[in-house]
Amino acid sequence: MASTDTTPVLVRTDPTDPAGRTGRPGRTDGADRPERATGDTAGVGAGLDALDAVTAQRGSFGEALRTKALPPLIGVLVVLALWQGAYSLEFTSSYKLPSPADVWRSAQDLWYQGTLLSIIWTSVWRGLSGFLLAVVIGTPIGLVVARIKPVRTAIGPVLQGLQSLPSVAWVPAAVIWLGINDSMMYAVILLGAVPSIANGLVAGIDQVPPLFLRAGRTIGATGLTGARHVLIPAALPGYLAGLKQGWAFSWRSLMAAELVASSPDLGRGLGRFLEDQREFSDMSGVLLGIILILFVGIAIELLVFTPVERRVLRNRGLLATTK
Repeated sequence: MASTDTTPVLVRTDPTDPAGRTGRPGRTDGADRPERATGDTAGVGAGLDALDAVTAQRGSFGEALRTKALPPLIGVLVVLALWQGAYSLEFTSSYKLPSPADVWRSAQDLWYQGTLLSIIWTSVWRGLSGFLLAVVIGTPIGLVVARIKPVRTAIGPVLQGLQSLPSVAWVPAAVIWLGINDSMMYAVILLGAVPSIANGLVAGIDQVPPLFLRAGRTIGATGLTGARHVLIPAALPGYLAGLKQGWAFSWRSLMAAELVASSPDLGRGLGRFLEDQREFSDMSGVLLGIILILFVGIAIELLVFTPVERRVLRNRGLLATTK
C-alpha cells in the first residue's frame, strides 16, 4: 500500500493581497518584478550594443584591389579607348585633337627637361599653403557668424554671395591692388576659399542638437573651450564638407590667377604652363596641363580628405569598422 507524503509545504502569501494570491516560495511578487525588469533592460541594452558595434572583416589585398582600384582603372581605360577611337576615326583634325600618345610624349619631354615636377610642385605648394591660411581665417569667421545673431544678419548674406562669385573675377582687382606677385595669388585663393570654409562651419553648427550645447554649458565648456571641445567636434561633418569645398575653390582660384597673371618672379605653375601651351598652339601640351590639374585635384582628395572623412564617419558609427 503506497504511503502519502504529509510534509507540510510553506507558501508565503502577500499579506496585503485581499484575494490571498500566492507568490513564488520565499519571495514576494513585488520583489520579483524588479528582478525581471532588470534582466529585460540588460537584454535590450546588450541588443543595442550589438547593433552599434558593426564590424566588417578585413578583406584580402586582392579583394581590395578588385573592388577599389579596378573600377577607376577601367573607367580611365574606357576614356582612353574613346579618345583613341575619336582620333583614329578623324572626327576632327589632329591639330585640335591629338592622340593619347602625343600627350604622353609631351609629358616625357617635360620629364627629360627636368621641369615636370617643379611645375606641379609650384602650384601644389601655393594651393596647400593658401588653403591652410584660408582655414585659419575662415574658421573663426564661421564661429562668430554662427553664434552671434547680429553678425550673422549683417555678414551671412555677404558670405553666401562671395561663395557664388567666380574666382577669376578677383584676379584683375588683386593685380591692381597688389601687383603681379605671390601676394596677389594668395589674395585670390583666400577670397575664393574663406567664404566656403566659413559657410560650411555655419551649416555644421546649425545642425548641432541643442542638447549638446546645454550639456557643454553644464560642464563649464563655454567660450573658446566650448567651441573647441563641443561645438566644432559636433559640427565636424558640415565643417569637413566646407573644408573640401574650400580646397576646391582654392585650387580653382589659383589656376585662374596663374592663367591670367604672368611674371618671371611668379615661377611656372600648372596654370602658367597651360597658358603657355595655348600661346604656342600646342594642343598636346594644353591637354597635358588639363590632365595634370585634374590629377592633382583627385590626388589631394584621395590622400587627404577621404581618409579624414572615413575616420569621422567611423567614429560616429556611420561606417563599419574592420577587424
